[in-house]
This record gives sequence, structure tokens and C-alpha cells, in this order.
Amino acid sequence: MGVLAYDERGYEILRSTLTPERVKAHFAGIVRGRVERYELPNLLGLNFILHDSLGGGGSASLKNDAQGKSHGMALLRMGIEVPDDYNPPRPGMGQTLAPGGEIP
Repeated sequence: MGVLAYDERGYEILRSTLTPERVKAHFAGIVRGRVERYELPNLLGLNFILHDSLGGGGSASLKNDAQGKSHGMALLRMGIEVPDDYNPPRPGMGQTLAPGGEIP
């Protein structure tokens, strides 16, 4: 499952917050194995491998999960602390968020 930040500061916030331990705790009861995290700083991204969470893998599992897409959506429900002075990018000039903070 992958997570991408909108800018370098957002990436640092995610990198310090989304630890393998926190992700495993968030998926308690679903992930029976370890959680591995791979950092992709050139993409401002993190990639997580959730071992033993789909009953043998996406193609081998009878559980309804299109290769971890449900896991990705579930991760969006994890609360994280964001500094008050962090302002994510805004629209225009290659920015990515709409005025209310939503993704256009």
C-alpha cells in the first residue's frame, strides 16, 4: 500500500508519523504478520507491505480486496498530528488542493 505526500514537509510529517508499528496497530486484527515500510523520498512516498493480511496474498485470498485497495482506504482513517503551521499546497501554479483542502 502506498502513501504519497503533496510536498516535502508533508512527506516528513508522514515519514515521522506512519511508522510500521503505528500502521500495524491501526490494522490490529487484520495484519497478522509484520509491517515493512519502504521510503521513496524522490517520490515523496512511503510503501508498506502488510504481511499475512490477505490470507496468502491478493491473488490467493478469498477475501474481497482488490490487491490491497481496501487497506489503503482504511489507512486514510488513521488520525495523525499535523503541526498548526503546516499549510499544504493550494491550487494554481501546479498546486494540488482545492480551496477547502479537498483534492479536485
